[in-house]
Amino acid sequence: MTENTSSEKSKKAKKQHANIMLAIVGFASVIVAVAIIGFFALDRDPDLIQGQMEVEEYRVSSKVPGRIVEIRVKEGDYVNVGDTLAILEAPEVQAKMSQAQSAVDAASAMHEMADNGARKEQIQGAQQLYEQAKVAVDIMQKSYNRVQKLFDEGVLSAQKRDEAYAQYKAAEAQMMAAKSQYDMAVNGARMEEKKASAAMVNRARGAVQEVNSYIRETVQTAQMAGEVSEIYPKVGELVGTGSPIMSVSIMNDMWGTFNVRETQLKGLKIGSEFTAYVPSFDKEIKMKVYSLKDQGSYAVWKATKASGQYDVKTFEMKARPIEKFDGLRPGMTLVLKQK
Repeated sequence: MTENTSSEKSKKAKKQHANIMLAIVGFASVIVAVAIIGFFALDRDPDLIQGQMEVEEYRVSSKVPGRIVEIRVKEGDYVNVGDTLAILEAPEVQAKMSQAQSAVDAASAMHEMADNGARKEQIQGAQQLYEQAKVAVDIMQKSYNRVQKLFDEGVLSAQKRDEAYAQYKAAEAQMMAAKSQYDMAVNGARMEEKKASAAMVNRARGAVQEVNSYIRETVQTAQMAGEVSEIYPKVGELVGTGSPIMSVSIMNDMWGTFNVRETQLKGLKIGSEFTAYVPSFDKEIKMKVYSLKDQGSYAVWKATKASGQYDVKTFEMKARPIEKFDGLRPGMTLVLKQK
């Protein structure tokens, strides 16, 4: 009876061992099957590259500081070239205009005086002095001739004759000086003085033109057609020189930007065309690559193996839609699927 009991226990232990082995084999088979299915399933899934739409924009700013007195557009408005966007108040510029205009007036007056020469009264006075000097020379010449005749006759001494001659020559010199003053009054300023006065007028007018350019800066207009994307200051606030007032997006110049690892390029190059999915419209658009740039060592990279044999760098790829797509906006998501 003891032998029968021992035999039954041995059979029972063998049966349990066989069941355990069978369970282990079955579990291992399930794991292998799941791994194989997952491997092939993952291998067939597409590799997704996500990007977004970007837009070219420019910032509206003024060369002169001022206070915002009016903003004539709102965010989202479409503006054309020449449309008034904002108006600034700059009292300092107006004051400079008054100064510049006064300088023009003063320089113009000096230039006119140089062109016109001496006044009529000055010319008449110089002429009278000249005529008077001529009369004095005529009298002194006659007196000298009489003295010379008396000297020749031996009546007067040589000293008297010399004194008469000196007086005659002095009167003649005074006449020449008077004639020079008269000629100068008639001819007016010298050519060099006229050129200098004309240059001063041009300089003053240049200052006025400069201030006018600053005044034009107080009225900001659209330089290119586009959509007002953001307005920074409020009415009544001060803005400094070059401070942005608003940003205008050029809606006809949009592109998509993708960050692509070099292992995902798979033949993508400048000029390549591909299809991108736009989730916002649940549609696909055709795009063409126009820029491909290495983002540098600072960009995100990925090791190809855990041990890290080499690094995979990231490239910035830019592409434009081949055909116009209505409703496409900057910031919208783009998805590039690679199989």
